[in-house]
Amino acid sequence: MAIITLTEQDAGQTVLETLHARIPAAPRSYLRQLLRSGKIRCNGSILTENICLRGHESLQLPDSKRLREVCTDRVPELTILLETDEFLAVFKPAGLAVHSSVGHTEDNLTDRLKAWIKQCKAPYRIAPVHRLDIGTSGPVIFGKGRKATAELGRLLQNGHMSKTYLALVNGHPPETGMMVTSVRVQGKPKQAATRFRVLGRHASAALLELELLSGRKHQIRQQCADAGWPLYGDHRYGGPELPGRDRLFLHCWQLAWPIQGDQPSHRITSPLPEELSVILTSMDIESPAPNRKPES
Repeated sequence: MAIITLTEQDAGQTVLETLHARIPAAPRSYLRQLLRSGKIRCNGSILTENICLRGHESLQLPDSKRLREVCTDRVPELTILLETDEFLAVFKPAGLAVHSSVGHTEDNLTDRLKAWIKQCKAPYRIAPVHRLDIGTSGPVIFGKGRKATAELGRLLQNGHMSKTYLALVNGHPPETGMMVTSVRVQGKPKQAATRFRVLGRHASAALLELELLSGRKHQIRQQCADAGWPLYGDHRYGGPELPGRDRLFLHCWQLAWPIQGDQPSHRITSPLPEELSVILTSMDIESPAPNRKPES
């Protein structure tokens, strides 16, 4: 019997979506057949394709020759947060580059997704709509085909895509506020604006929810450091060590678009990775619930 151990990144996905992401070489029709025949279980209970997962479960799969064959040629680890006809939202862990770059030519998120698409024999090409720094985790949107990628890119460029981050900073920021300052981009000063609120505190640490109102490189890191609250793990801008972790405490939490109106057409939520949530737990700071819009 094969076992698939899930993580919090699988929470909210259906059983069929998760199986397709973990075993991309398996046709959906074959996975549906296994589910309908009651051959996939969780803690002894039979699963159906539309059951939503909570994360951290263990799925038990039958020991069959065909299943072993489709599991043999595995693609690199990949977590699909949402798939539509126009785009794929994919989780990027810290330490992984979005594109091929110096030091990241053999493994990056774009190449992982292309391998997954090739394995699935999907009839489209993908391209990332935006980027995340290597040290930042969170969702990255990939457009399906040139038209969808261009349309999503225009939404982002015109400020119609909301980007909300979580950061653990060292210092005592006010409960809410707006940072409108100049940041350095390739040596030149550029105006940047970020709205923030404090979600929890512990001694000299504060968990911030930040909404980007502009899209400058290292915007959050520079503005927080300039305000006297550098991010934990941010050696470049004077932040303290992140206990037991070699990464920034900076996570892209939610993407939503378009931002006009009360209800966005799409909202992508990526829970905090476990290596960050355990740090909050040790500080008695509660991890935030998803689908909450930052206050003005």
